[in-house]
Amino acid sequence: MMKQLHKSSPTHAPSPAHAPAPKAAKPARPGPRSWIGYLLREQRLLFVLLGALIASTFFLLRPYLSLSASSHLPDARPLFSFAARSGVPAGFRPPPRRVVVTGGAGFVGSHLVDRLLEQGDSVIVVDNFFTGRKENVAHHLRNPRFELLRHDVVEPILLEVDRIYHLACPASPVHYKYNPIKTIKTNVMGTLNMLGLAKRIGARFLLTSTSEVYGDPLEHPQKETYWGHVNPIGVRSCYDEGKRTAETLTMDYHRGGGVEVRIARIFNTYGPRMCLDDGRVVSNFVAQALRRQPMTVYGDGKQTRSFQYVSDLVAGLMALMESDHIGPFNLGNPGEFTMLELAQVVKETIDPMATIEFKPNTADDPHMRKPDITKAKQLLHWEPKVSLKEGLPLMVTDFRQRISDE
Repeated sequence: MMKQLHKSSPTHAPSPAHAPAPKAAKPARPGPRSWIGYLLREQRLLFVLLGALIASTFFLLRPYLSLSASSHLPDARPLFSFAARSGVPAGFRPPPRRVVVTGGAGFVGSHLVDRLLEQGDSVIVVDNFFTGRKENVAHHLRNPRFELLRHDVVEPILLEVDRIYHLACPASPVHYKYNPIKTIKTNVMGTLNMLGLAKRIGARFLLTSTSEVYGDPLEHPQKETYWGHVNPIGVRSCYDEGKRTAETLTMDYHRGGGVEVRIARIFNTYGPRMCLDDGRVVSNFVAQALRRQPMTVYGDGKQTRSFQYVSDLVAGLMALMESDHIGPFNLGNPGEFTMLELAQVVKETIDPMATIEFKPNTADDPHMRKPDITKAKQLLHWEPKVSLKEGLPLMVTDFRQRISDE
């Protein structure tokens, strides 16, 4: 009976719920013909080619677009000329640096500070305010990248910077003759202190020397190879010989201490922020004409000078600092004027009725002064751009405002 039951029992077939699902068929991979068909439908190929053309055009023209966009910046010319000389790709701004400017509240120093801040550097001004004025840099006091220190470079100072522009020293006869011992101490001890700082921290150092190292020259125009004709015991020697000694120290620190140095020999410079009564001929003539006083000409007025506008000098100093050349370099305008010719230009600019008063000449006053700037043109790609007739009215505007405020 049991065998029959076993035989008669139905075979257990799997229920539909437990049946394995049939395997899905894999989609067929599109062949080359299907891709071509996809691209040809609805003009897709045209859009692909157009996109590739736009992208390649953008990358090809990118350097030229950056140049044209940056050419409207006020400091475009110095930046790109620097980039071309230093191997930096055109259109790229040099990295910001920490810079100290000794004498930065003075006439030239304050204009240099303006340009350094414009290009993005952080600037520390060190000045004892003997000839500098706080008003010259007051417009930067709220700038977080600007710092003003009252300090005399005759005393050591500890700073961490990348560049040192050493301008500290009275530069006009009235000021450097006022305390000649202090003047030569500034040139010698001040330069020693700043060179020592440059050596300790590995900073590049630029000395602003002067055309007065040529003295009363026997060579005309003056080249950097000329050694000069200087009175070592005269009333001007505190400045003339002081600067010559500063150049000696600078080169000794370079040769003996490995300091990166640059030397600029500055010729007569004029512009806004000059001291009103500093004894220099341009400021004297302008201030006297504005005050309706006779313009004082010392000697016969036939001695010559060359006058450069301050913005040209600043451009030259910055080009020298960032160059690979030590110098010395003459930085001046080779346009030569006699004192009588300068007086005539001032009369035409301020007051045609201004008069001239002749006085005896001062001791050791150079008879001729004209720079040969061939070296600066060739190696720094620098030369002055502003003529006397263009720059003088800008100075007159500044002097007129300051004299009216007296």
